[in-house]
Amino acid sequence: MTLPFEIVVALRFLREGRFQTWLIVGGAGIGVAVVIFITALVNGLQANTIKRTLGTQAHVVLRPPEEVAVPQRVAGTEGAVLPSVQARAQRLRSIDQWQPLETMLDQRAGIAAVSPIVSGPAFAVRGDANKSVAVQGVLPDRYTQVIRMDDKLVAGEFRVQPGEAVVGKDLASDLGIGVGDRFRLVTGSGSTQVDDAYVVTGLVDLGIRDMNRRAVYVGFRTSQALFDLPGGASQIDLAVDDLFGAEDTAQALARETGLTADSWMKTNEQLLAALNAQTITTRTIRVFVSIVVVLGIASVLVVWVVQKRREIGILRAMGASRGRIQRIFLLQGALVALIGAILGSALATLMIRIFGRIARNMDGSPLFELALDPWLYASSVLGAILFGVLAAAAPARRAARLDPAQAIRM
Repeated sequence: MTLPFEIVVALRFLREGRFQTWLIVGGAGIGVAVVIFITALVNGLQANTIKRTLGTQAHVVLRPPEEVAVPQRVAGTEGAVLPSVQARAQRLRSIDQWQPLETMLDQRAGIAAVSPIVSGPAFAVRGDANKSVAVQGVLPDRYTQVIRMDDKLVAGEFRVQPGEAVVGKDLASDLGIGVGDRFRLVTGSGSTQVDDAYVVTGLVDLGIRDMNRRAVYVGFRTSQALFDLPGGASQIDLAVDDLFGAEDTAQALARETGLTADSWMKTNEQLLAALNAQTITTRTIRVFVSIVVVLGIASVLVVWVVQKRREIGILRAMGASRGRIQRIFLLQGALVALIGAILGSALATLMIRIFGRIARNMDGSPLFELALDPWLYASSVLGAILFGVLAAAAPARRAARLDPAQAIRM
């Protein structure tokens, strides 16, 4: 099959200038490799950071609105109020009509999982040892859809039937207990004090030592009895489909329900700022690398226009139109970028493989996963071709404007 005239000439020009061709192909390839590797590195780091941070918390948490102290009026005066208002102590309360709300959230688009919870403070006691803990009463089937507890188990299983509890591994160490051992949970005081015994069915590692020292999971109804909240739920945890749209979802739910809605983006503002800084840095690197590649391709093509002036003049004298001459150099830019992008993609894959073997935790596991995203490769190759054509635009116009007679005489 006969190739089009422009492609034949473009390939011949590239073949005649082998050193320059491979020089700029190598430059384009290294640029594409850097873009792919840096992007994959930052994406992997961000995914790992988010996974570790959100592995122990819901994307959105709904709670009852805070109780606010109302200013008191001074007796015997009109319109006068007391100058100082003491903040009201917050007490454990249930979300009003949480069952219909749960049903509504289950059916709402964009929400992946819903889990009602009863949580509160207590003391874990075994013998003479006692520790202040945070108890969460959960429905395992629902809660594990929001927080992947199976990934955090280090012993036993996540089972919280009546009289059973799952505890953090550091709390278990502090109390000297393990799977199958008993301990007591004490809540309230005076006549409202509740003191019940529980069997440890599992130990979890939440990745944060302070949480491992305080975490206790019991059944949902058990927690209702512990905190004197019959039929209630102190909060509702949500998992959303769009992780970075969690704050918008939280604000919408707060407006619709009148509840306090906190997203992970609000409770982890410093983390979000760091992720944004990483994203901006990656984009900046990509822009500057792209500029370097464009300038490199453009500079080599400008040199080719000067070196091939006689050949261009002969082609014009033989009837080649200005449009054809322009397309020859545009094709050169695209071909150089395409070959460079393919080589750069292979180099980036090698760099990612090497990084995965070198960057290891103390236990030998990968520091974090670098995903070989097909879309990243495709966008990098397409972007390189586009930049190659843009880089060739100015040299192509210059070549097309050459006067045939003058070009042949030079």
